[in-house]
Amino acid sequence: QAHLVESGGGLVQPGGSLKLSCATTTLNLDYYAIGWFRQAPGKAREAVSCLSEHDGDIYYQDSMKGRFTISRNGTKNMVYLLMNDLRPEDTAVYQCAFRFYYYCSARDYEYDYWGQGTQVTVSS
Repeated sequence: QAHLVESGGGLVQPGGSLKLSCATTTLNLDYYAIGWFRQAPGKAREAVSCLSEHDGDIYYQDSMKGRFTISRNGTKNMVYLLMNDLRPEDTAVYQCAFRFYYYCSARDYEYDYWGQGTQVTVSS
C-alpha cells in the first residue's frame, strides 16, 4: 500500500515559521514527483510546491517563492516543506501528494496518491 502522512501543522503567529513533514511508504521518490498542495476554507485546492529528484525539477507557486522550501534533506522517504514568513492567507490544510510521472505538475488531478492533510493556521 502507498501511504502519505503529513505532520507539523499548527497555530503560528504572522511572520513565524513551520516545517511540515510528509512520510511516504512504497513510493519511489527517486523517480517520480512529490508535491505539496493546500486548500483554504471556501477556496479551491492550489499547488504549493513540487519536487522531482529524477529530473531535478522544482516548482513553487509565485506567492510562496522565496518563503517556502521543499526538500528531502532527511530520510529518503521523508519530504519537507519549510514555510517562513507566514501570513494569515497561508492558513489552509496542507497535503502532500505523489504522482507516477517524472515531471512536476501544479495540477492536482495529475497526482495519484494523497495524504490526509495537516492544518496550518496563521493568526495573531
